[in-house]
Amino acid sequence: MDRRRFMTLASSIAASNTLSAFASEGVAIDSSLAAPSEKHGRRRPPNVIFLICDDLGYGDLGCYGSQLPTPNVDALAKAGIRFTHFNAAHPVCSASRAALLTGRYGLRSGTAGAFRAYFDGGTALDETLISQLFHASGYKSAAIGKWHLGATPPYMPNNRGFDSYYGVPYSDDMYLLPLIRNADILEKDTDRDLLTPRYTEEAVRFIEQSGDTPYFLYLAYSYPHDPPRASQRFHGKTQFGDQGDSIAEIDWSVGEIARAVERRGQSADTLIVFTSDHGPWYQGSAGLLRGRKASTFEGGFRVPFVIKWPGGITPGKTVDAWCNHLDILPTLAALCGLKHPEKPLDGIDISALLTGSGQLPERKPILYFSPMGTLGYGGFDVHCIRREEWKLRVAQASNGEIYLNDSTTGASQSAWLWRPELYNLHTDPTESYDVADRHPQVVVELLRSLDEQITSFPSDVIAAYGDLKKRRADISTPPGATPRPYGKVVGKGAWEPADRRWPDRPWPPEQAK
Repeated sequence: MDRRRFMTLASSIAASNTLSAFASEGVAIDSSLAAPSEKHGRRRPPNVIFLICDDLGYGDLGCYGSQLPTPNVDALAKAGIRFTHFNAAHPVCSASRAALLTGRYGLRSGTAGAFRAYFDGGTALDETLISQLFHASGYKSAAIGKWHLGATPPYMPNNRGFDSYYGVPYSDDMYLLPLIRNADILEKDTDRDLLTPRYTEEAVRFIEQSGDTPYFLYLAYSYPHDPPRASQRFHGKTQFGDQGDSIAEIDWSVGEIARAVERRGQSADTLIVFTSDHGPWYQGSAGLLRGRKASTFEGGFRVPFVIKWPGGITPGKTVDAWCNHLDILPTLAALCGLKHPEKPLDGIDISALLTGSGQLPERKPILYFSPMGTLGYGGFDVHCIRREEWKLRVAQASNGEIYLNDSTTGASQSAWLWRPELYNLHTDPTESYDVADRHPQVVVELLRSLDEQITSFPSDVIAAYGDLKKRRADISTPPGATPRPYGKVVGKGAWEPADRRWPDRPWPPEQAK
């Protein structure tokens, strides 16, 4: 037997053994994409590339219905799984990223909204990030791009489980914006137009130099966060202005990274995720969903989520199951053989959805916290609780929840609604039809779960919950509306309601408690 035939036969045997190993574990794969993934007699854990955008909306990608061309992300979805009901864990940057990396609500780690540029703190140091789990399991790990979980040394990536870091410490609209490599400042105020291509070059270099050791690459794009930027190469490339050009360059970056993986022969052994931290801000599309960034309506929470792993996931699937960024840590821990953190997680392992084997574990209803109160820098208020298709809104921001700086009542805090609103997100994804009076038992059950879950949070969150219940919206506020202020006082102990459309309800408000 000549060498060429021997190598062909050996490769076929190795691939066959790998397919058998996956099949024995109930993992559905595409045999045409599979490649050997065993080393020293055992299956090699996959590389993980996690790509997360800043403020990319649910409706900003071609594979989610946009007319803006995104061929590389679309190809990723076609070769993997596209989720249609995936939520972020918070509608503002820092809290969302903390939840994603810890599997726990941001408020548990002191991450309530978006950290200021020169804030001395960060996501609590006693929290375990998924990067630390990868590092403890022998993975090489690199963080590239926007961090925003603390800008002082103890909170930076090199002290949170990453072997290397290259990027900026917070959002592109904060000044000055230094470009950093590990602990060294390369540029005190970097050229924001060049961030996406620089991140991409760094990511490709990391992949090309990765060797045989499994790796975890976390790449957090700075865009299309306002103001959206792109390099000169992409200026005017789309018909969608600066926002579209910024997204187009991110799509190009995804293609460059995918091709780098292919050149290394790592495709079958590399799991790639593409998502956003929450909904779009001033520009961008939330699809047909109500609300935007900083909103507890679905437009602020629902995000694109695409995952590809040729060695472990059947390509071309669309999953409608409702999932959350809180599920990322337990899911990757299951797929990559990582240990779990000591603290209890708020997410669940959804690997059964990816591999097509088994059932999902039961999850507690998910809470929707608002960043409002101090414009994203310390809001502790809970607005909603969701169980599968049922979403119960118990409070509403006084700002109208459309734009972060929009105010319709002059108030700066959230208000507890006199009557909870219930929406069925399967039949009413735009949250347009309150059906609380049709399903009173669902309302009771979700209110009970909310009361029970709040007791597990830090004391400041528990206190804020008590205060929120006392800070009630006007009884005349109609379902789905911004809370109206109380009716004005017309005399000692006398109230004039803002609206008397419900004369059967007690008045003044104190008598209705």
